[in-house]
Amino acid sequence: MPAPVQLTSDSPALIEVLELIRRSFADMDGRIDPPSSMHHLTVADLAAQAEAGEVWAIGTPVVACVVLTPRTDVLYLGKLAVAADQRGTGLARQLVELAAERARAHGLEALELQTRVELLENHATFARLGFVQTATCAHPGYTRPTSVVLRRTL
Repeated sequence: MPAPVQLTSDSPALIEVLELIRRSFADMDGRIDPPSSMHHLTVADLAAQAEAGEVWAIGTPVVACVVLTPRTDVLYLGKLAVAADQRGTGLARQLVELAAERARAHGLEALELQTRVELLENHATFARLGFVQTATCAHPGYTRPTSVVLRRTL
């Protein structure tokens, strides 16, 4: 497997990352409510994330990616995506292990992410990667849980 590469805010690969996220998250349309924030995500947003946090990618062209954001006590994983023809090859695990290394480098003791309540296959995938559900939360305007919070202690 190729090694993950940290992208800079001016990396041309950010376009590929955005396209991969859009393709990978497209099957959520009609399954989750509210719709995914990926519909509003732009290359400029990813560039800003590369400055404020970290954007990592695997492959040329990009076949896997993750966005990492240090928070007070955890490293938050966002927009973890793997190309459909690369799923099951260990790329998600490779990026999660990278995130664990980066969390330790930031002096953080846990990884955290959110996934939608409806996406049971994501819950199972992250459970296999060592995450446990710690909470639920609701998007603004919703009275029912719309997301689950998953955490992996390092």
